[in-house]
Order: sequence, then C-alpha cells, then structure tokens
Amino acid sequence: MKLTILVPARNEADALPGTIEALRAAFPDADVIVADDGSSDRTAEVAERAGALTLRLQAQGKGQALSAAERVAGPGCLLLCDADLRGDLRPLLEEDADVAVAAFAQRIGGGFGVTKGIARLLVRARCGLRPREPISGQRALSPAARAACFPLASGFGADVRLTIDAARAGLTVREVELPLSHRATGRDVAGFLHRGRQLVEVVLACGPLAVNHRGARLPLVGVLVALAGAHAPRRTALGVAGTALVGLADDFWSGEERGFRAHLRGRWTTGTLKLAAIPGLALWLTRSMSGAALVGLGANAVNQLDTRPGRALKAFLAGALALRGGTFPYATAAVVLCPYDLREKVMLGDAGSNALGAVLGYESVRRLTGRGRLTAIAGLTALTILGEARSLGRLIEQTNGLAQLDRLGRLP
Repeated sequence: MKLTILVPARNEADALPGTIEALRAAFPDADVIVADDGSSDRTAEVAERAGALTLRLQAQGKGQALSAAERVAGPGCLLLCDADLRGDLRPLLEEDADVAVAAFAQRIGGGFGVTKGIARLLVRARCGLRPREPISGQRALSPAARAACFPLASGFGADVRLTIDAARAGLTVREVELPLSHRATGRDVAGFLHRGRQLVEVVLACGPLAVNHRGARLPLVGVLVALAGAHAPRRTALGVAGTALVGLADDFWSGEERGFRAHLRGRWTTGTLKLAAIPGLALWLTRSMSGAALVGLGANAVNQLDTRPGRALKAFLAGALALRGGTFPYATAAVVLCPYDLREKVMLGDAGSNALGAVLGYESVRRLTGRGRLTAIAGLTALTILGEARSLGRLIEQTNGLAQLDRLGRLP
C-alpha cells in the first residue's frame, strides 16, 4: 500500500535536511509531508528545498500539525517521524501490527522519567497496555489504525492518546527496539519546562476530547469550572457542580442530537438528561419554579453559544459583569481559561458551558425577584426559541459590532 511519511517540525531548519534525506533513501516511493508548526526560522523553506510537501501552519502543537498533514495525505499507511530523528525506521514497516512504535535502544539525555512514568500509568489505566515508550513519536500506522486514531489529540499528548485509541479499537500495538537517536532535552530550566508542558498535555489527552470546528481534537476542561465554587455561595456552588457533572456525561456519551426537538425525539439521550436534571436540581436548591426555569434556560443559553472558541466565555463574562456578586470566583476561572480557549488549546464542552450558564442562573435567582425575574425568563426563552429556529452563531457573525467582539482574540 502507498506510504506517506508525516514529519511535524517547529524551528528544525538545521536538523530537517538530514532527516528528509534519510527518509527518502529508506523509503524512495513514499510521499513526505512536513507540517511546519509555526516556525520562526527557515524550516518551511528547507523542507521545500528537500522536496517535501510542506504545510505552513500556525503554532498549535504537535498533534494538530500531524492531523493537518494527515488530512492532505493520500490513502494508505502512515509513518510518523520526528524532525530531528537519526536512524532507520524500516523495521517498523516490517512489523505485523496496526501500530508499530519505535523504542529507543539507548537512552540519551532527558529528565528523571516522571512524564514517561505517568504516561505509562495512564495508558495502562485507559486500555490495559504496559508500553515501554508511551511518548515515542516514531510510529507506523496501518489504514485501520489511521482511521481509528485521527485526528490526534492536541499537543504532546498525541502519541499517548494514539496508543490508547488503537488499543481500545481492538488493534494490535507493538514496540520495536531500534538504534535511534534524536536531540534530547537536558536537565536544565528549558528542559524541565518542556517536560512540564509535555506532562500537562499528556494528562489532558487521556481525558475527554472533542473535535472542534477546524477538525482539531482538543481536551475538554470545562468541568474545572466547578472547582472555582469553593468561595461561591453554597447554593450556587452545589448547583454549578451538579450541572457540570451532568454536562460531563453529555461530553462522554452524547450522540448527534442537537437542540430541544432533536433530544425530545431521541427520548433517552444525554440531552434529555440535561433537560430534566439541571432544572430539577435547581428546583430542589431554590424551592422555586421560576428559579428552576431561570437556571435551566441560563445553562442552555450559554451552551448554545459554545460553537466557536471564546464565544461562550465572552457571553458569560458579560453576564457576570452585570450580576457581579457570587459570579466573581467563576469569572476568575473564565478569565484564566479564555486565552487557552481562544487559541484552541482546550474546549469548554457541555460541562463547562452549562456550568457557566448555571452560574448566571443561580446568581439571577439570588438577585432578581418579581418582575425582574420574569423579564429574565422571558428573554432567555426568546433566545432559546431563536436558537432552535436559527443559528445564534450565524446571527452573531452577521451583526456588526457583535461579530468584531466575537472574533477578538481568536485565531484567524
């Protein structure tokens, strides 16, 4: 079958020519695609001169770069290779496995093995395998593995999640010890910072993931919003935590249904669970039908807006600014998450967007009475009906002022 070699690279202008030359000598009939992940040096020019098809991307991370390269690759097998690798990868293609992973015969540089050890534990917990090299970037994939694993998880978590996805899909994963070398990080400040970032991205990659509008597979971190409730009013903290858990169930097990009508037609879906559980929890905590309606509609409204990076967070922060009070701890968490959401490093998911909407709902219950509460319910009901009939995101994008605010801080 046709082989395509994918090489993610950032600022590898010095090492890349030798890597491409070695790959062409070992695999003369293969296509080589270099995904330049926002390099500030001449990586893209060097790759093009070496004869590789080169993608010039924004700096998003290893997983996103490989996923972008896979989308333009022809059908067939894949070989993933780091840009600074030295050694022969042909034995990976000779292995009878869906995923063949290169294990370095000799360790060169690196830290104390903390990231690798935690990655091993996570892989074992998620799929039962006990890999020697869970974060090795040198991998051969069969067409079946390619279909099961792409798009990859974001950043440095791509390799670990690839192993998990392949094993959980029932595919064979084997490691092959090879005499390879690459530029290793040292035990200095830069090396520890690199491995610290790698560890965070590995941990996030082993949790719930979702594919965004660009096709990037990002970690869902919205449930962390609930942790901000330690200093919030008790009723708000309990309600938001419960809402986040119900949203997390939707993140894990949701189907293709979207909107009230689709969920009601589907009867037993995670969406119908949210429709019942979020206002039901609010009714128990507020002892008020209007309070239950306000919380349920608020959670749904912010969730409807979570279709583009930063949109739900901006809407929540606008509402929190108007309400103040008990929203402050959650607003702090939203400000921290906003740059990561806008730069497409993480996603809120249903856990986060529903929780933020519930924050606004519970604080509105605390502050609004009588006519003010009824007015808020009427406004949220109208917004929900509008969202069922038309796309709120499209309306925002077609409205001057709102569209500019919506795009502020987002990747082009």
